[in-house]
Amino acid sequence: MTPRALIILLDCGDTIIDEGTEVHGEDGIVLSGAPIPGAVAMVRDIAAAGFRIALVADGRVASFENLLTACGLHDLFETLTCSETVRHEKPSARMFLAALGSLGLRPEDAGRCVMVGNNLARDVAGANRLGITSVHMAWTPRYPREPAAPEERPDRTIAQPSELLPLLLALEAERGGADPAPASPASQARA
Repeated sequence: MTPRALIILLDCGDTIIDEGTEVHGEDGIVLSGAPIPGAVAMVRDIAAAGFRIALVADGRVASFENLLTACGLHDLFETLTCSETVRHEKPSARMFLAALGSLGLRPEDAGRCVMVGNNLARDVAGANRLGITSVHMAWTPRYPREPAAPEERPDRTIAQPSELLPLLLALEAERGGADPAPASPASQARA
């Protein structure tokens, strides 16, 4: 499979998992939660299309391991970048730079990435500051859908998970297609 030009960074809460269904343990770790409608298929479809996928989320590693494993998605993520280990939360550049580093990318490779998240102030603003294409998953009414500042204006907005793969393919076509660089060892293993 030809390497994809874009690398996908996904948030978890209200992007994959419905935050309103999360069950927390006494220690604050999320034990379980239901995926938002279409989210499991979304992640599987973008992985099957050959996109590299990384999690960029605020919270504890064990929470995301629990949630992604229960949905059967954990192994589709090349890396998990969590605020617990980075010790910063989005929109801090450290979160996004840590994700890039974990993918073997440099800061100047940020333009190859697409951040998909539910929060304009965290996901979109943080991505925009680094030149990462920002996609607002406007699925939930829990968070604002209108930018409070110019840096919160997403490059693209989708309302449902099923809209992501067609959008990624369109974005990739706008860039001129697949990436001429060789695939990473992780993406070669998936092929």
